[in-house]
Amino acid sequence: MNTKIYDISIIGGGPAGMFAAYFGRLRNLDVALIESLPKLGGQPETLYSQKHIYDIAALPKVSGSELTQQLLDQLQILNCDQYLGTSVSSINRKNDVWELSTNKETIYSKAIIIAIGNGAFKPRKLTFDYDKTLEENNLDYFVNSLEDFKGKDVLVAGGGDSAVDWSIDLDKITNHTSLIHRRNKYRAMESSVNKLNQSSVEQLNPYIIKNVDFNQADNSKIDVTLKMIKSDDIKTVTADKLLVNYGFVSDSKILRDWNLELNGPFIKVSQEMETNLPNVFAIGDVVTYPGKLQLIATAFAEGPIAITKALRNLYPDKDYFEHSTSIFEK
Repeated sequence: MNTKIYDISIIGGGPAGMFAAYFGRLRNLDVALIESLPKLGGQPETLYSQKHIYDIAALPKVSGSELTQQLLDQLQILNCDQYLGTSVSSINRKNDVWELSTNKETIYSKAIIIAIGNGAFKPRKLTFDYDKTLEENNLDYFVNSLEDFKGKDVLVAGGGDSAVDWSIDLDKITNHTSLIHRRNKYRAMESSVNKLNQSSVEQLNPYIIKNVDFNQADNSKIDVTLKMIKSDDIKTVTADKLLVNYGFVSDSKILRDWNLELNGPFIKVSQEMETNLPNVFAIGDVVTYPGKLQLIATAFAEGPIAITKALRNLYPDKDYFEHSTSIFEK
C-alpha cells in the first residue's frame, strides 16, 4: 500500500503536465505525474506525432514526437514518480490531503494540478452514416505515419490550425492535396494561412462533405461528394485518402463529478490557475479564463504559475524563487 504523500500530483502527462512536473522538481517539490495512457506525450505524441508545431519558443519547427522526446529528456534531469496507465476516477480531501482514487491504487497529495487537455482523444467524426470499413485504409481522423499518404491524392477536411498545417505538410509528399472547408476564411494562424495560399494545395471552399463511399471503378479509391454552402452545386472528388480534422469532443462528466466549477467543458481558473477547490489547480487546454489562448506555449507558462502558487500555499515560509542557473551551477 502506497502511503506516501506528494506535494503535488499532476493529472495528465501531455506537454503541459510534463513541463509542470519538471518545474515542480526544479522548485524541489515531491511530484507525482499521472497519465492514463501507457506513455507520456499527450495529443502531440499520440495523435500528431508526425505533425510539425510552430508556436513554441526557441524551436522554429518541431514534430509532436520530437517535442515529447525533448520533454522526456528534460524531465529525466530532475525526475519524478510516474504513474503510467493510471486513470484517476475520483478525488476526495481528508485532513488537508487529497486522495486520488485510480484504477490501480490510491495516491495521496497536498495539491493537485489537472492537465488533462481535451480529455479522452475522441475526434469529431463525419456526421452522416458511412461504411466504417473506409476507416481501414481511406478515411483517417489523425496521421499515424506520413508514409500512408506519400504519393497519393489526399483530401483534408477542416479549417483550423491542424487542417491547414497538415495540408501544407502533406502537400510536400502527396501527388495532390486538397483542403475542404465550409467557409472562405480559415480559423488558423495567419502565417499558416499565408503558407497555404503560397502552396499548391487546392482549396475547396465553401464546401461541406455530404457523402463518402468507395469508388465503383477502383475500390482502392474513394468518392467524396461535396455541396457548396448556400447553393445547390454538387461535385464529386475522387481521392485515395480523406483526412478529417474537425477537432475533438471533450467529455466533462468526470470534472463535474469532481465538483469543479466549469464553463462548458472547461475548468474555470483564476489568474494563478486556481480552481474552486482548495489547492487544486488546472492548466492547459482544459482551462478557461479571460484572454485564454489554446496554445502549447501558453500551457507551458501556466504550469510554473500553478506550481508557484501551490508552493506558496503549502510552504508560505519558503523562498519563492531561485533562478535555474543558480540551482544547476551551485
